[in-house]
Amino acid sequence: MKQPSTSPVYRIIVLVPTMLFFCFFLKTHATEISKETRNLDKWLQVGPFEEHLPAFHKTAGKEFSAKNLLDFNEIDVSKLVPGENKSFLSQKPKKPQWTSVTADTAGLVFPIDTTRKQPRVLYLAGYLNARRWSKAMLELSSPQLFRCFLDGEEIGKKTALSKKNAEKNSVSKEIKLETGKHLLVVKLLWNPGSSQNWRFQAKLQFSEPFHRSDIENSISPLHRMNIRHLLDDPAVGNISISPQGKYATVSVRRALPPGDDSESWLELWRVKDGRLLQTFRGGMKIGSVQWAPTGERFSYTSSEKEKNTLWVVDLKNGTTTALLENIKNLDSYTWSPDGHFIVYGITEKPEKEKKPVKRLSSPRDRWPTWRNRSFLYRVEYPAGKRQRLTAGRLTTTLQAIRPDGRLLLFSREIEDYRERPYGKTQLFTMNLQSFEVDSIWEGTWFGDARWSPDGKKLLLLGGPSMFGKLGQNVPEGKLPNEYDQQAYLMDFGSKNVQPLTKHFAPSIRSAIWNDPGTIYFSTIDHSYRTLYQYDLKSGTFTRVESGVEVLNNVRIARNKPIAIYTGSGAASPKKAYLLDLKKKKYRLLSDPAAKSFKNVRFGKVEKWNFQNERGTTIEGRIYYPPDFKPSEKYPCIVYYYGGTSPVGRDFAGRYPKNYWAANGYVVYVLQPSGATGFGQAFSSLHVNDWGKIVADEIINGVSQFLAAHPFIDRDRVGAIGASYGGFMTELLLTKTDIFAAAVSHAGISSISSYWGEGYWGFLYSAVATANSFPWNRKDIYVDQSALFSADKINTPLLLLHGTDDTNVPPGESIQLYTALKLLGKTVEHIRVQGQNHLIMTYSRRKIWTRTIVAWFDRWLKNQPEWWNDLYPAK
Repeated sequence: MKQPSTSPVYRIIVLVPTMLFFCFFLKTHATEISKETRNLDKWLQVGPFEEHLPAFHKTAGKEFSAKNLLDFNEIDVSKLVPGENKSFLSQKPKKPQWTSVTADTAGLVFPIDTTRKQPRVLYLAGYLNARRWSKAMLELSSPQLFRCFLDGEEIGKKTALSKKNAEKNSVSKEIKLETGKHLLVVKLLWNPGSSQNWRFQAKLQFSEPFHRSDIENSISPLHRMNIRHLLDDPAVGNISISPQGKYATVSVRRALPPGDDSESWLELWRVKDGRLLQTFRGGMKIGSVQWAPTGERFSYTSSEKEKNTLWVVDLKNGTTTALLENIKNLDSYTWSPDGHFIVYGITEKPEKEKKPVKRLSSPRDRWPTWRNRSFLYRVEYPAGKRQRLTAGRLTTTLQAIRPDGRLLLFSREIEDYRERPYGKTQLFTMNLQSFEVDSIWEGTWFGDARWSPDGKKLLLLGGPSMFGKLGQNVPEGKLPNEYDQQAYLMDFGSKNVQPLTKHFAPSIRSAIWNDPGTIYFSTIDHSYRTLYQYDLKSGTFTRVESGVEVLNNVRIARNKPIAIYTGSGAASPKKAYLLDLKKKKYRLLSDPAAKSFKNVRFGKVEKWNFQNERGTTIEGRIYYPPDFKPSEKYPCIVYYYGGTSPVGRDFAGRYPKNYWAANGYVVYVLQPSGATGFGQAFSSLHVNDWGKIVADEIINGVSQFLAAHPFIDRDRVGAIGASYGGFMTELLLTKTDIFAAAVSHAGISSISSYWGEGYWGFLYSAVATANSFPWNRKDIYVDQSALFSADKINTPLLLLHGTDDTNVPPGESIQLYTALKLLGKTVEHIRVQGQNHLIMTYSRRKIWTRTIVAWFDRWLKNQPEWWNDLYPAK
C-alpha cells in the first residue's frame, strides 16, 4: 500500500489543523478542570424580623415599596461582629441572637408564614479565612431580594424579582481577599407580594493558581490582626490629670475610611472610680488639653484652618468659655502656677515671596518654616486682657514659669556654623513685673528645662556634651552620641551644675518635678520605655512598674501622687492607665479599641539575644504567627533600624510586626550597637560608623538566628528598614546574599547627597559623622554608600519613597533605582505621591502597607498574584 504523503504541503493542510484542534481541546479541558467550586455552608442567622412599611408609603410618585426596605440601613453592618449565641445588636446576652445554620448543596431554605402580609428581613453572616491573598468569583442566588457586604462594604445586590429567568436570581462578584479573616454579611428580604419560596445559596469559584483550600468557611469570629486594626481602630492620644488627681482626660482619634479624614473626641473621667463622666464630641478637632492649677477647670484648643480658639471648661459651674478666640497661628500655651494667667505663643509668617528667585540666608533657609518667628504673649484669666511679652529677630520659646509666677524661663536659638551642631541655645529669664530680662546660659545640645518646686534650681535636659565633659561617660578617644539625652541640675544662684544621669544607662525622654525630693524620669530603657523615680537625697533611681512595655506620655497630678499615662506592648494595643505612685499600683482607665481587639489572636513574642564578635549582647525578639507549628517551615522578615534610637516594643506603628506575623511570617527584630538606652558607651558606637558595625552585627545575628531556629526556611528570608534602616538595607545588600528579598523605605543610598540635600542632613551628621565631612572622610561618605557598590547587589529590592520627603530626599531612591536598572538587577521603585518622610495620609498608607507585604509574598512565598494585582505589568 502506498504510504501517506509527508510533503510539506500535506503537513500544513492536514497536520497543523489537527494539532491546533488538539491544543484547543487540551486548553479548553484544562480550563474546565482548573476551575473549582465550593458551596459556602457555614452560616450564622438572625431573624427573620417582621418589618413595617412607613406611613404614606403608597403616595403616588413617591411610593415606598417592600424593596425599598432592602436599601434602608437598620444597622451599621461595618460594626457587626457575629458569633454563635451572641446578641445581634448588643454585647449583652439577650435576644435576638445569632444561631448557626448549615446549608446543603442546594443552599438554605427559610420557612415563611405566607398568611402574614408584612415584609420579612433576616441576616446571614459567615467568615472567610484566607490562608493567602486570594481571588475568587462569589455567586449569590435567591428568588427573593438581597444585599451582600464584605468587610462592611456593599459588594452586590439583587433589587428585582424574576419569576421566569432563573439567571436573574443570581449576582456574581469577583472578590479579592487579603490573608486573614473576612466577614461576609447578607441581608435578605422576603416580599409578601412574591409567590416564590425563600431560599439562598452562595458559592465560590476558583481559577488557577487559587484553590478551595486557600479559603476556609467558618462561623468563628476569632481572627488575626489585619490592616483594619492597624489603621481604622480608635486610639488613645493626649492625656491630662487635674491638680488634685480628681479628674483625667483622654483624647481619642479614629480614621474615617474610605477617605483621608479623621475624627477626634475628648473623654472626661473620674479618677476615684474610673467612671466616664462626659464625652466632648461633635466634629471639633480638640487638642492641647491642660488643667488649671486651681479649681476644677481645664482648657483645650479647637482649630479651624489656621485659626484656633482656647476654651476653658469650668466643671463646678458647668460653663465653657472662649478665653482666646480665632487666634491665627496659635502655638502652645501654659497656665501660670496660680491660675491667674496663661502664657501662649503666636507664630508670625513672612509675606509670600513675589520674586521668582530667592536668596538663601543660610542652609536652614531651605526649610519652608525657617523664616517664621514665634513670640510670647500673656492673657489674664478670666478677664481676657492680653499682653505681648517678646519680639525681635529670633523666635522665643517658653520653657517654664517659676512656681511663684514671677519669672519666665524662655529660650532662643541662634545659628553658628563654626562648630557642630551649628547652632546655640540661649536661656533667659523675664521678670513679669519689671520686664527685665537676664541671660542664664548659652551653649549647645540643649533639650528642655524645668524649675524645681522651690524655684531655686533648674532641671536641664540635653546631650552628654551640654556642659563639656561633665556629663560624658564614654571610652577614651570616643565621641558621645548627643541624642543620648542626660539630666543636669543647675543651682539658679551660683550656676553650678551637677550631672544626674552620667552613670545611668537609660536615656532621658522627659522629666516631671512636682515633689521637692523626687524627680520622675520617662526613659528609653533598651527596647522599653519606662518610668523611674529619682531620689534627690540619696541619688538613687527606682523603676516604677507600669504594666506596659512602652510607656508613652505620662502626667502627674500637681498636688497628689497620682499619674495618668498611655502605653502599649509588643502584642498589646495602646491604652490609658492610672498609677498610684504612693501605693505603686496601676489600673486601666480607657481602652477605646477593646471591642475591636476582643477576638484577635496574636502569636507569642519572645526575646532572642546573641553575642557579637566583641562579646556584647545584642538584644532582639521574635514575633510568631498565630497557630505557629515548629514542625513547619516559615518565611522570615528581619527588621532593624540601626540608627540612634532602639526599635521599641510598642504596638503596631508604621512597621507593624504583629501584622506581618499575622500574614504568616516569623519576624525577627534585632537592636544593633549605637542606639540610646543602653548606656553612653553603647550609643557612642554610632558616631562616625555609618553602618560598619551594624551591618556586621545584622549579618552575624541573622546567621545565628537561622542556625538556632530550624523552622525558618533559609531560602525565604527578607529584610526591611526605613530611613537610617533603609540605608542599612541597601548597605547590607552590598555585603551579603543571605536575604531573598528586601525593602528600603526612604533609604539613603549616598551619604554625601543626603548630607547636603536633606533638610536635616548636615545637622544629623553633626552627631552621626561628628567632625567628618565628604572632603575628609571618603571611607564613610563613599565607601559606606550603597550607590557606589550597586554592582554588588543581587537581592530583589523594593525602594519606597514619599515624593515630598524633605528629610531623606526622593533622589536617594531614584539614583539607586537607576543604577540597579542599568545593571540589570531586580528592583522596583514605588513613589507615594504627596507624602513626606512618614506616610501619613490614610489612603496612601493603606496601599503602602499592602505593598510591603505583597512584595514579600511575591519573593518569600512564591505568590506574586497580590503584587501583580496592585501593580499590573504595563
